[in-house]
Parts: sequence; C-alpha cells; structure tokens
Amino acid sequence: MQKPMLSSLTPFNLTFFLSSPKSPYLFPKPTATAAAAVTNFSLSHSLQSETLEILEWPSVCNHLSALASTSMGSSAAQKAQIPFGKSKSESQKLLDQTAAAVSAIAAIGSPPSDFHSIEDVSEIVNAAVSGKLLTINELCAVRRTLIAAKALFEKLKALASKADSNRYLPLLEVLEDCDFLVKLERTIGLCIDCNLSEILDTASEDLEIIRFEKKRNMEKLDALLKEMSSKIFKAGGIDSPLVTKRRARMCVGVRARYKYLVPDGVVLDASSSGATYFMEPSEAVELNNMEVRLSNAEKAEEIGILSFLTSEIAKSEAEIVYMLDKIVEVDLAFARAAYARWMNGVCPIFSSKDGKDLDNGGAEIGISVDIEGIQHPLLLESSLRSLSDALASSSRSALSSKDGNDVKMVYRSLSSGVSDFPVPIDIKIGYGTRVVVISGPNTGGKTASMKTLGLASLMSKAGMYLPAKSQPKLPWFDLVLADIGDQQSLEQSLSTFSGHISRICNILEVASKESLVLIDEIGSGTDPSEGVALSTSILQYLKDRVNLAVVTTHYADLSLLKEKDHQFENAAMEFSAETLQPTYRVLWGSIGDSNALSIAKSIGFNQQIIERAQDWVERLRPEKQQERKGLLYRSLIEERNRLETQAKMAASLHSETRDIYHEIQDEAEDLDVRKRALMAKETLQVREELKIVKSQLEAVLQEFDNRLKTAGADQLNLLIKKSEAAVASIIEAHSPEDGFLVNETSETSYTPRFGEQVHLKGLRDKIATVVEAPGDDGTVLVQYGKIKVRLKNNEIRAIPSSDKNAATSSVPRLKQRVWRSRTAENKDGEVSYSPAVQTSKNTVDLRGMRAEEASYNLDMAIAARESQSVLFVVHGMGTGVVKERALEILKKHQRVAKYEAESPMNYGCTVAYIK
Repeated sequence: MQKPMLSSLTPFNLTFFLSSPKSPYLFPKPTATAAAAVTNFSLSHSLQSETLEILEWPSVCNHLSALASTSMGSSAAQKAQIPFGKSKSESQKLLDQTAAAVSAIAAIGSPPSDFHSIEDVSEIVNAAVSGKLLTINELCAVRRTLIAAKALFEKLKALASKADSNRYLPLLEVLEDCDFLVKLERTIGLCIDCNLSEILDTASEDLEIIRFEKKRNMEKLDALLKEMSSKIFKAGGIDSPLVTKRRARMCVGVRARYKYLVPDGVVLDASSSGATYFMEPSEAVELNNMEVRLSNAEKAEEIGILSFLTSEIAKSEAEIVYMLDKIVEVDLAFARAAYARWMNGVCPIFSSKDGKDLDNGGAEIGISVDIEGIQHPLLLESSLRSLSDALASSSRSALSSKDGNDVKMVYRSLSSGVSDFPVPIDIKIGYGTRVVVISGPNTGGKTASMKTLGLASLMSKAGMYLPAKSQPKLPWFDLVLADIGDQQSLEQSLSTFSGHISRICNILEVASKESLVLIDEIGSGTDPSEGVALSTSILQYLKDRVNLAVVTTHYADLSLLKEKDHQFENAAMEFSAETLQPTYRVLWGSIGDSNALSIAKSIGFNQQIIERAQDWVERLRPEKQQERKGLLYRSLIEERNRLETQAKMAASLHSETRDIYHEIQDEAEDLDVRKRALMAKETLQVREELKIVKSQLEAVLQEFDNRLKTAGADQLNLLIKKSEAAVASIIEAHSPEDGFLVNETSETSYTPRFGEQVHLKGLRDKIATVVEAPGDDGTVLVQYGKIKVRLKNNEIRAIPSSDKNAATSSVPRLKQRVWRSRTAENKDGEVSYSPAVQTSKNTVDLRGMRAEEASYNLDMAIAARESQSVLFVVHGMGTGVVKERALEILKKHQRVAKYEAESPMNYGCTVAYIK
C-alpha cells in the first residue's frame, strides 16, 4: 500500500479548528449553512494566528530552531510551523516522542550525528518530477540523505534493543513505516563516485567500452604527437616540445616560419603575436576524429545514465517526501528534548474531562489545572543566557586556578536548575471552575501570569516540556484565544474599547467547549458602570461555552460573581503593604485590590491629588472602602499618570528642538560673510604663491641659460638633470594637498562666456567649448567633439585657473612636461614614485602605427625601462584602436604597477609606473 504523502508543515496543522463552535455572536443564533462554516473556519484560523503572536509563540519556536539538527527542522521552527496535536491523543503522542528523545540524548550525550548528513532534497525531487535532468551533485545529495536516514533508524533500533523498556518506541514508530530506498541508493552508488563527483565506468557496459576505446585512442594520439613535437624541437622549430589542444583537437606547436616541418598539417590556431602556429599533423586527423566521436558517445551515454537515475528518483517521489516529513518529525522531537534539558523542563500530563484523575496514591484529584512553580519561558530564556555566560566565566576561572573545590562549585551551580527570575507562580484551578477573575495592582504580573498559562497550554499541545516543578497537569485545549493589548485600529476606525469588543465578539463566535479564552482588562476603556455590566454578561456567557476562561480586571464587582456561582473563581496578585511593591505571586481564591492610591504615593505622585482621591473614595463607598477602595478613581489616576508622562516628554522634546533651532540660526547668520572672506583670502594667497613660483622658475631658467653658454658637451646631461631637479623641487614645494583645489569662481555664481572651455560634470569632467552665450533660461550651448548639446548651468563647472595657465607657463622653454606621482607610500610599504620629467628617453610614441606594431614597440619600451621609473605612452586620439591596445597591455603587463589615463592636461598620453 502506498504511504500517504505529508505536505509541508503548516502552522499548527490546523489543529485548533477541529471543533465546530455553535455560538456565532455575542447572543448567537445557530447557523448551519456551508458558507457560514467556511467563514467560521477562516475566522478561527485568523484569531488563532493573532493569539500566537500575542503570546509570542514565534519567539519560543525561534529558540527551538537553534536546537534542530537539520535545515528542514530549523526552517520549520523559524517559521513557527511546529505541529500541534489535532487531538489530545496526538498531543500525548508528541509528548511521548519528546520523552523518548530526552532518554536518547541522555544515553548518547547529544542528538544522533546522522541528522547532519540529511539534506533537504525536496527541491531536487520536484525537479526530477518536472523532467529536469539532475546533476551528479544532486544525485549524490539524495544518496547521502537516504544513507543518513537509514543510519538514523538503525541507531535508534540499536538504542531500543539495549533498553529494558519501550522508551524509544515512539521514535521508532515514526520511522518504521519509511521506505529508505536501499535499492535506489545502491544504484546511485554503483553509477556515481560521489567523492570524485564523476560517473563510474561500471555504470553501463557501453560506457565502459567507450571509455576503454577512448583511452586507447588517446594513447596512440598522444604518442604520435609527442614524437612529432620532438622532431620539431630537434629541428629548431620550437623552444620546447609542445602538445596541446585547440578547437577540441590535439595538435603540436611550431614557429610560423617552420611550418614546413609539419607537411600537410592543418593550422588550428595561432598565438596572439602570430609567431607560433598550432597545427594538426595529417597523421593525427583520423585519431582526432575518433576522439571527437568517442567523446560525444561518452557524453551521450553519461546523459542517459543521469536520465535513468533521475527517472528512478521521480518514481520514488512519494517515498522520499514521506521519509523527509518523518525525519523532520523526529528532528523536532530531539529539538524539543534539547530545549527541555536546557531549561530543566518537566513533562506535563493532560487532565481528564470527567475530573477523575488519580494521584500517586490512587486518590481522586479535583483539580483541572495543577501547575507548580512555572516560569514564563521567554523570560526564563533571557535569565538562563545570562546565567550561562556567568557560569562559563566562573568555569574558566575555576579551571585556571586548578582548585578542585572551585570546579565542584561551578558544576553544582550548573546542576542547580533554573534561577529565581522570573518569579515562579502556581496555577491551581478546580474541575468545576470555568471562569477565573484575576485582580490586583498595575505592574503586578496579572498579564504575565495569564500569558504563562497560555504558553504552557500551547507548549504541552505541541509536545514540549514545561519549565515547572513536579508534574504539571492541565487540560488539552483545541483553541487558545487571547485578547491582550491595545486593539485600536485607525484603518478600521476602531477605538481601544471598540477594538477589544470586536475581538471578544469574534472569540465568542469560534470558541468551543474545549477552548481556553484569555482576556486582559475586560470591559476597560469605557464608563466603569457600563464596563462592569458588559463584562459580567460576557463572563456569564463564557462559563457555559468554554473549557476555561481567564480574565484580568480592576473591577471589584467582577470578583463578587464567585459568591453567586461556583463556576467562577478569584485570584489576586500579591502586593506588599510594607514595600508598596508587587511580589508577582498569585494568591488563588483571594480578591486583590488595585492599590492605585498606594502605588501613586510610592512613585511620588502629587500628595494633594492623592488626598482628594482618598476623600472621594470614602465619600462614595464609606461602608466598603477596605474591599473596594480606589474603584472610582483608578481610571483617573492611570490616565493622569500617562498624560503627565507624555507632557513631560513633549516639553523636553520642545525645549531641545528650540535649542537646536537657535544654535543653527546663530551659525547661519554669519555663514555668507565668512564664506566670502575665506574665498578672498584663499584667492590672494594663491596669487601670491603663483608669483613666487614664477620668479623661482625664471631664476632656474636664467641659470640654465647662463651655464648652457659655457658648458661643454659632456656637461650637458648633468646640467639638464640639475635643472630638472630644481624644477621638480619647486613643484613639490608648491603642490597642493590631495583633493585640495581653490576655484577663483564659485560654481553657484559661475556664468560661462562664449568661446570658454568648461568641464562637463555628466561626462566625468570632459572638456567642452561654449559655442553660444548663456540665455535667460539658465542654459548654455556647448560643443564636445562634433556633438553640440544644451545644458543647465549647474551641469558644467569652470576649469581652474591652474589648468588654464599650464600651457603658458615658463616651463615649456625646456621643451619638457613635468609629471608628479600621486601615489604616496602606504602602510604596506608600497613604492612612492618621485617627480619625473618627460624626455625622449622615457617616452614611447605609438602614433601612426598599426595595432600589432604598437603592441610590439610598447612591450619593448616597458622591458627597457629600469625599475621604479615612469614611462610616457603617447598614443594620440585618432580612432582609439592604438589607445585601447596600449591600455590593455598596461593593464595586464607584469612590470606595470599602475597607470594614469589621459586627462584634460595630457590628451593622447598615458603615464605608466614601472615596478
């Protein structure tokens, strides 16, 4: 019989929607149409999803994902797709699996290592089913997964055989129906070597024959070509014997002028310089043809083998998907077990519906929910992380001290269990109780206690242990529905009160006899008298239609419902009268005061307001002040606290904003004046420095001319070098810092003139000429090459005066151009090139040459240059072919450290820096 396919895990496996609620509205009328059932189902799913977010269930799942051993289990947990039991028996089955996993971890020390070799091959299987040809790596992934899954099952069987009881049976039952496809795994192993990622010769008889013939043919071809290449080498036709492959055919290398050494040979290719030909001898043509035919046959046979294996995997889709689902189920069981061990959790038990649970002595227990010392899981996680960090530090200190007592103390701390934070609470609710009303002060822990119960219900339903003492007991709930937090929605025009009432109405519609309902601050946000009346009616309605409802309130009247109906129970959050602080402990059967006035007094509230509130309490309820004090003004005090806090925050923000505004205003007032003064100062400084440079250059030139008249021919080179050094030192002394540039004209106020050259910002500062005076519309017509285009003034900028005057400086009288490296020595010791002067010795002129000739001359010039020198490559403008070839050589040449492309100051010339 074919095994049922398990679809990918969906949140909660729709487990919460088993029952069919029969109370659609606050005061319902029964509906039976199919459309109503679909709507009810959709509403139930939506409410359950929102409840999980409210109770922060995804955070619990996220922590569980870190403990999963497979990528599939981790992904399912991260997406909060952990399965819940659809019934009490299914949830009990999940708990049994967790208990078995806990025992397995205790026996072997950790989850089985086979999990790590199991991969998510679902996409591979889907590709095979869709007809896509699987690759060797994909086939090997399927094989590794099948092997690891089988090994996992065998390891669990080995553990079970050693145990005296059936403790591992729940895990074995998950995998025992799986088909591990041993035959498919062996077939893949016989066809593919997964270590080398190649198809084996034994995959098919045809493939083995083809590869044998191919090997023999290649040996003949290789021997022939080696012999031919050796002859060519001895004849001087090549520097060393060369056998290579070109255009998928084996050939030999030979110099172009020795082509005759390979008579009747076919030229397959040539080197980039054209000096070497790669030729196929006539004797090798048939062998090469055979090689091509055998290679094609080999490839076709390999594709046939891959196609066969792909089809086998496609046929086994159902078995593989079923096995993967079961592997995830086992992986999540081990993740739950690891989570339980991490927080010292205990296994919960589900109470019966008839209230006839028995204790260890066989006596009946009349308690439906009996949880002792439970801590909120998420608060406990943060506490345990801090504890783990502290203990790790203590352990390192103890081990380094080599003191045995210190080491023992650390291990006693590790084994002592969970910390005292968060405060553990007891939850004890009798069988006849249907509604629990929790009262007490604000910040007293009412909501946290209610959320703890909700999370405990979800965790037990998902097969997780609880961070509690003894053995916690609670009912199995088909739905956990919560209304906690502010339900205000501007998009749906819902106020806080209407948002709460709308959600409660939906909860009443979908809740069933097996549901848990959690409502925080029921009836709040409206007139107290009407809120009490509505809350009472809602609770009276809930008691007959749900398994358990837990609500928090500040309305003292709701605590009086217990006196009239035994299905109601009260609980209070303990409040210390001495410290005026909550203790966060639940007092079952008690009625809690809001203690609003006491809390307000403890935080330093206005004493006059507190005294007036006290007078109002005594005036309104003098005879019952001790039981119901603070009832009337609870909302007023809370609202006043909130408004005062908001007012203080607004005042502080307003003050800070005004201070920042005034500071910015003061800074901005003098900004324009300082900007103009700074520009004038910088311009004057540049002009003065320009005069100094000109005078220094004139002096160098004058001295050069005077000495040139008396110098002999043997002193000419020395004289030129000294002059070059003097010019370079002047330039070095007056060169601006990197990135520093003084513009004589502000870009914002710059107006170009007809015939003036400007930089184009959109073309990487290329230089263009203004061919038409600027118009009134703020645009200007410029020409770049043969292209004319109209641009906005802010899309161009002026050429700095230093660039404009470069051509008219006094330096050209030496018939030289001076260049300076921009590269400074970095922390890694990169070479810094000194100032260099362009001369005929360090310049190679490629203009007018063909691309091949230019390449040869440039290679020769680079080879001839000494180390740490500069080479000026003049390639001109032209069509750009020579320039492109020159830049390509400079980019790839091993001796070129870097190069500077042409700029507005050196069109047609590139500067290369030699290593």
